[in-house]
Amino acid sequence: MRHRIFLLIICTIIAMATNFAQQKKAFINGSIYTVNEKQPEAEAVLVEGDRIVFVGTNDEVKSRIDNSTEVIDLGGKFMMPGFNDAHLHFLSGGFYLMGIDLRPAKSIKEFRKILGDYIKNYPGKWVTGGRWDHENWDVQNLPSKEDIDDITSSTPVFVSRMDGHLGLANSRALELAGITKDTPSPEGGLIIKDRETGEPTGILKDNAMNLVFDVIPDHKADDFYAAAQTALNEARRFGITSVQDIYSMEERPALETYKKLESENKLTCRISLRWPIDDYKFLVENNLTAGAGDDFLKTDAVKAFADGSLGSSSAWFWEPYEGDTSNTGLPNDIIIDGKIKKWVSDADLNHIQVSTHAIGDRANSYMLDLYEEIKNENPAWDRRFRIEHAQHVRPSDIPRFSEIGVIASVQPTHAIEDGVWAVKRIGKDRIKYTHPYRSYLDNNAIVCFGTDWPVVTVDPFLTLYAAVTRRTVDGKNPGGWIPEQKISIREAIKCYTLNSAIAEFTEKDKGSIEQGKFADFVVLSDNLISVDPIKIKDVKADMTIIGGEIVYQR
Repeated sequence: MRHRIFLLIICTIIAMATNFAQQKKAFINGSIYTVNEKQPEAEAVLVEGDRIVFVGTNDEVKSRIDNSTEVIDLGGKFMMPGFNDAHLHFLSGGFYLMGIDLRPAKSIKEFRKILGDYIKNYPGKWVTGGRWDHENWDVQNLPSKEDIDDITSSTPVFVSRMDGHLGLANSRALELAGITKDTPSPEGGLIIKDRETGEPTGILKDNAMNLVFDVIPDHKADDFYAAAQTALNEARRFGITSVQDIYSMEERPALETYKKLESENKLTCRISLRWPIDDYKFLVENNLTAGAGDDFLKTDAVKAFADGSLGSSSAWFWEPYEGDTSNTGLPNDIIIDGKIKKWVSDADLNHIQVSTHAIGDRANSYMLDLYEEIKNENPAWDRRFRIEHAQHVRPSDIPRFSEIGVIASVQPTHAIEDGVWAVKRIGKDRIKYTHPYRSYLDNNAIVCFGTDWPVVTVDPFLTLYAAVTRRTVDGKNPGGWIPEQKISIREAIKCYTLNSAIAEFTEKDKGSIEQGKFADFVVLSDNLISVDPIKIKDVKADMTIIGGEIVYQR
């Protein structure tokens, strides 16, 4: 009996040792850009379990492997840390891929056709999403309910503009939401009405959209699960190994969805969740402070809104919009009623990271002032305040990001899309400090990159291309739109990897290829450092590795 027990123990030990050995992988013969200033380039990486144990030359790594080590020959291909998208709406991106896509429309006629064809397959069911952009249409007028009522019939429709700050409702959706000519606009929002009849046109801005959102049926658990899997597939395809997911109260089931996927070993991307700031007490009650969570899932931050968007003319500026002297944009309702200071201060006191959407120059000024005030009032800690977008900033405010310790969380693809039409909104003078990435870096601010998916594509190569070339999507700025704000490809890669990790308190675990960090890599079709900048957008992810495991191969 003792003999059998002894043999069982020995067999167990051998099995454990074998499994441990099987966890060792060597990635060799690569052109590796590490984003580690002390060792920026390498040929090979040795991985044990889900961590990097050595980075160096082929010979150095080969001398450290044995017969049980799995060897992956990169064939000279370019490898770098996996992309970390610092600002997106992950579940919304999954739902977007599963639903109607109105972005391809180049006219109201095409808009109607896409919508009409979609409704034929889902008669009577709510139609949401869309992400249309009237700035890309041949006639750049906002649509109205009259443009779609005849093709939507009894089907309620509420389709959002690409930035998510403006949407179009048909008459059926307005009826279900109880919106009439007598309905007042809520604080921080606007119900657009016909100047002659007073009837709502169907266009709702910012907080006014909530009137319709409140009557749209909630998604079911299976819907969230399907959307999450769809989003994860898309992330793997682009070499994205981490995301910082900004989601709404309606998406709270996302947390349970992610936990379920993690328990099933299907969470092939590390996710940090940023909750709506009005729900910050949930994090306080559950002791979810900055950096809290496990290796794959963190819930440790909140996000507020200071204003709207440039495309919907609701971004908050010091001066009026061009051609509309009565409009300086919309401060969010929590600024108007003063809640934002209490909420940001309370969250900060409880060591919860705060990020705030601010696009207009006045919104950015307001948030820099508020962050500085709270920093001076509350006890010191490694708080890492963030401003999301930070698109239009007065020159005098740019140095304040570094001085106060505010991270600029930016989305370069917006720059090359907005660059087609932004001057019409804010004129030639203010446009000089639009998406000022070069100025941020020159003033020692930490800049992290994201996409804002599904507002734009989640494609990281387009993001890098936008930051390095600033060539607008209409092809009219071959030398770059506001070219003095271009940055180098090495700087752009750092913003998308190490700086994104810093922005979520995870720089000790990821963001660069160095000993002790997670083995999260992406292998590319081309060398990003040497490729012609114009061709950056054409680069593909050939292999995506999470924790040493290959989760995607092209």
